Amino acid sequence: MELTQNEKKLLVALAPLGSADAAALAEKMNTRPEAVVQYANLARERGLVEVERDVTRRYRPTEEGLAYVGKGLPERQLFESFGEAIPMRDLQKHPLAKIGIGWMRRKGWITIRDGVVHKTGNAPPGPDEVAFARVGETGEIPADEEGVLDLVKRGLVREEDEVTYTISITPHGRALLAAGLDLREEVGTLTREQIISGAWESLPLRRYDVTKLPRRVYPGKTHPYQRLIDEMRRVLFDMGFAEMSGGVVQSSFWNFDALFQPQDHPAREMQDTFFLAERWPLPEGYERVREMHEHGGDTSSTGWGGRWSAEKAQQCVLRTHTTSLSIQHLAEHREPPVKAFCIGRVYRREAIDPTHLAEFEQLEGIVMDEGVNFRHLLGFLKEFYAKMGFDRVRFRPGYFPYTEPSVEPEVYVEGLGWVELGGAGIFREEVTAPFGIEHPVLAWGLGISRVAMLRLGLRDLRHLYRSDVEWIRETPIYGGGR
Repeated sequence: MELTQNEKKLLVALAPLGSADAAALAEKMNTRPEAVVQYANLARERGLVEVERDVTRRYRPTEEGLAYVGKGLPERQLFESFGEAIPMRDLQKHPLAKIGIGWMRRKGWITIRDGVVHKTGNAPPGPDEVAFARVGETGEIPADEEGVLDLVKRGLVREEDEVTYTISITPHGRALLAAGLDLREEVGTLTREQIISGAWESLPLRRYDVTKLPRRVYPGKTHPYQRLIDEMRRVLFDMGFAEMSGGVVQSSFWNFDALFQPQDHPAREMQDTFFLAERWPLPEGYERVREMHEHGGDTSSTGWGGRWSAEKAQQCVLRTHTTSLSIQHLAEHREPPVKAFCIGRVYRREAIDPTHLAEFEQLEGIVMDEGVNFRHLLGFLKEFYAKMGFDRVRFRPGYFPYTEPSVEPEVYVEGLGWVELGGAGIFREEVTAPFGIEHPVLAWGLGISRVAMLRLGLRDLRHLYRSDVEWIRETPIYGGGR
């Protein structure tokens, strides 16, 4: 039986002990416990040793949990900080009030009447408190302790598994050892001199099993989603576009008003937009946008009517689209030609599910030049999607407050059918006229996270943002999951 040098060393180290854990053997063999387990598994396949794997589960405090060790859970600290009753406004001054009041109510320790907090009794410690007290005694909680899972759910302790391996030599292993083993160091690499002189014929050469697969090596790689974003950026650079950028915080003026979105539009309400406390001054010449909203300015438009509020336009928001950057770029570059794009994160107050997130990436593109028209817009979109691997593209009419005509491009995906991937159109005169832009502007905004889902074969948008190392390792560098 041909054994590797490491298997031989393992048998020699194990013989006087009979059995030992991997850590003790590693110290004796001057190697790592992980390496010992690897050698033992090879020897186990030959019947020379037995390997027993034992998992011990323990619960240790998190960073938040450590803050309460020796002091008690926050609700207990808060409960003991006052007498039989206390006004709610006074109790809320306690640093643990935000956490503790809810837990005291949930456990039935208090009632609240007419703005006053009353104790309901002595509140004896529950299983979670008894379990948490063990942390102060031993630094950890046994897995069988009642109440420990409640602490895990609260994020006060975390589950840790300690794996140990016990390795025992078999009678077959002892018999092989008694028969004698060649413990000379094996040669794994031949030198030029050994080959020329013929010395290699008498050397103890290391034997290799070419049928065994090597251990997988995972090189460092860019996140799959970031690779797709970089690919889109290269495609647009190749198409002659320049990249524009801007902050995620925008005034309502640039995010809504400059795009001829009425101030009473539903998208400007709290359920769709994250409003901030900051207010920014309006840019020079904002009066032309105001006039456009109120009566159409110097154009044939009648505007939205009513009174335009400068105060509402000054309020800052987390940008709901990157189109706010497009209109600012055009305001600074009024003469053709202009070809620019932006890939940036936008924010909307969405209910999170497999196809919706409160923050996601959007690709924004604009083309302004003499004589460009709707056919050019469709051509740009079709070319972009073709370069991204979508050969079948179609367009259906759409509506957006700041473009006319407007379309929603769709691509065909096997197994899914036609999938809508964004919106596009030509900026209305009400958008361009206040900034002195005299030529047509083609514009589009595409949800690139949905493109990424299709390319990577995902069914849940949230997977793009998870720290899933295994998924990153297994995703090919080139190609996608379609």
